[in-house]
Amino acid sequence: MMNKRGPIILIASMILIVISFSVAISVIPSSVTDSDNFSVPLLFEGMFDDVSDEVEILSGNSAYVSYSISSSNIPLLWGIQIVDYKSGDKLSIKISNIFGDDYGVFIQDEPILFEVLDIKQSDTLNFEIQNIGPDTVDVITMFSEDPENSDALSNPDSPVMHMIFPLVISGFLIILGIIMLIVGILVIFVDWKNFQNKRNY
Repeated sequence: MMNKRGPIILIASMILIVISFSVAISVIPSSVTDSDNFSVPLLFEGMFDDVSDEVEILSGNSAYVSYSISSSNIPLLWGIQIVDYKSGDKLSIKISNIFGDDYGVFIQDEPILFEVLDIKQSDTLNFEIQNIGPDTVDVITMFSEDPENSDALSNPDSPVMHMIFPLVISGFLIILGIIMLIVGILVIFVDWKNFQNKRNY
């Protein structure tokens, strides 16, 4: 009779994986899961200082967004989400300030783009968002000044921290479950080989 340790490890690993997914799903805000389109601002509630409304950009056209920074010598996290992203959607984002200084051009061909700019002094940044893809897109822009020291990450009672800690645990359980799954499969294979060898004697 074959040893049952392999199937037991296999079942335990599957239970761990199911639990980890249940934990992950339980901490995601209902406003995100109930929405037809995935929304980064809703998922990371309180993380951003400013979030724009959805802006529609026709193919070949541009939209303009400005953001004023009141602090100096801080990192500025900015991001753009293409709502209901489709393959082929593509944006060109040119950033400058009111004095005409160039902060660079960024190409976005994925649903979400995040970048960090080092801001030396208070400034107003202008974002020229050009749709260089074939279809009309809706975009959302997000801004967070000095995100590492923001209340969303420094306050343990913030909605973001309430979500991140369980997600870290969920990720650990998934990794542990996958390792146990592999071990269980190997144990079943070894036990099966031993069982076959014993039958041949």
